[in-house]
Amino acid sequence: MRMLSLRWGGLALGKAGQNEIKKVTAVTESRQRGVRWTIFGVVVFMALVVASFIHRVGEPRIMSLAETRANGLFLFDTPRDPGDFALIDHRGASFTRDNLVGQWTLIFFGFTHCPDICPTTLAELAQLKAQLADTEADATRVVMLSVDPARDTPERLAQYVPYFHPDFVGVTGEFTEILSVAQRLNAPFRKVSEPDGSYQMEHSANVILMNPRGDYHGFFRAPLDIPKMRVTLRSTQYLWEH
Repeated sequence: MRMLSLRWGGLALGKAGQNEIKKVTAVTESRQRGVRWTIFGVVVFMALVVASFIHRVGEPRIMSLAETRANGLFLFDTPRDPGDFALIDHRGASFTRDNLVGQWTLIFFGFTHCPDICPTTLAELAQLKAQLADTEADATRVVMLSVDPARDTPERLAQYVPYFHPDFVGVTGEFTEILSVAQRLNAPFRKVSEPDGSYQMEHSANVILMNPRGDYHGFFRAPLDIPKMRVTLRSTQYLWEH
């Protein structure tokens, strides 16, 4: 009887021990699950913070009107309709107001025989194009509108303008039509005779900004500061879209 009693006692002690082990195991597993959920929550939180940071970095800095002007961009309170015109691009295709619709356009009035301002400006605008993000670069076109149509034929422009960037467009046409467009876009120019019988063209070095509706939105004052121009253009485009 004593041995049987000891055996039942041992059996009872064994069951109690097993229950205790199960309890300890359950608590341990619960704690481990809690730790895993805590780690998961921290990882998710960090991912959200990083994603938010990347999103904010990708967005342009929104500028006030005063900052925009300080950076060289003068915007009109109400964009101006440039009216209709009929010109021709360096590929020989028609270039009208319809060509300005659908994307931002930077128009520079220049000519291919220009010794300094024109090649410098086109090179700077090529830098600007390269510094814009992919979608912004695709949405921004650069046009050089010749103020010297007597010498700047489409063939001549085709050799000159795309040299600075393959997406740049050279535009020419009848003198009276170019003069009319220049007057509407506040871009004066005139012919200056040289002593040897040749001539040069004096012209505005400002860069005209046309919005995606094809309206005269404002202008970048010369000389250009490309880093400032880039952030200012991005801010202006963002405000337009939002």
